[in-house]
Amino acid sequence: MYKRQGLVCGSSIAETTIFDRKNYFYPDLPKGYQVTQDRMPICLGGAIPFRFKGKQASIDLFKIHLEEDAGKLLHEEASSSYVDFNRAGVPLIEIVTKPELHEPEQASAVMEEVRKIVRFLGISDGNMQEGSLRCDANISLRPQGSETLGSKVEIKNLNSFKFVEKALRFEIARQMEMLDRGEAIVSETRLFDSEKVITLGMREKEELNDYRYFPEPDLPHIRLTDKMVEELREDIPRLSHEWFTYLVEELDMPAATAGFISESKDLCQFFDQASKYATPRSLANWLTGPVQNYLKEKGIGVSQLPIAAKNFGEFVAEIDRQD
Repeated sequence: MYKRQGLVCGSSIAETTIFDRKNYFYPDLPKGYQVTQDRMPICLGGAIPFRFKGKQASIDLFKIHLEEDAGKLLHEEASSSYVDFNRAGVPLIEIVTKPELHEPEQASAVMEEVRKIVRFLGISDGNMQEGSLRCDANISLRPQGSETLGSKVEIKNLNSFKFVEKALRFEIARQMEMLDRGEAIVSETRLFDSEKVITLGMREKEELNDYRYFPEPDLPHIRLTDKMVEELREDIPRLSHEWFTYLVEELDMPAATAGFISESKDLCQFFDQASKYATPRSLANWLTGPVQNYLKEKGIGVSQLPIAAKNFGEFVAEIDRQD
């Protein structure tokens, strides 16, 4: 699945990749090290397309690599913290972007596109509130006209699009105030308190040599042939942004309608099957109107709609003929 993520992002897929041990103390990793990829990640380069303020944009990637998840720290009381180890060791994909965004809203737009990609590919359900998709947001300020970024601050484990925006907006203001006072920005890792809408310092940022990487001795090298990669490429479905372009440019749908349909893989598939029997514009009107109202009322998705796509398409076509 992770290779498909790299392919849709246009990454270069490594023929050989290895795993490393990242030896650094994490209170939520009981074995004392993390299995990850450092020197030879599975995917290099590439980009993620996203829409922002009605226009198409993209952000370039450094890499996509695999590692194991840590546990979850719960800070429920002022004097106590708890550790939930249930997700420790679960494999995850980490997507590392280049520092190319300039507004908090852009970061949440990228996250929304990542969620669509992983859902359309079947990699993950992308439910941020359940920890299936998380964001570590990094921010650096620089003087206007300068090309040199300031100290990097990382905000860990943001689990909603709104929290990404709020955390970055607060952090920008905090750092600007510090710089105006002549204070230095410390490169550190911070947490976001969603109730107080502030960030809190956790620890100073580690240097690369603090992690003491060395090859993971218990895992073999992974080798991929060109044939394996091409078979994966052929199995990639049409993605959300491709559906959006198709609906707008080829079917002449309004951007709002295309955005609604292309948001969900199930809805795209339902529309695709039903459009063999009815006109696309009529289908879209039904899906964004009565059908959407019904789904909201029942609290279900389109895959649970009590009518097959074929029958629904025939129903819409019959209504059109009567009109």
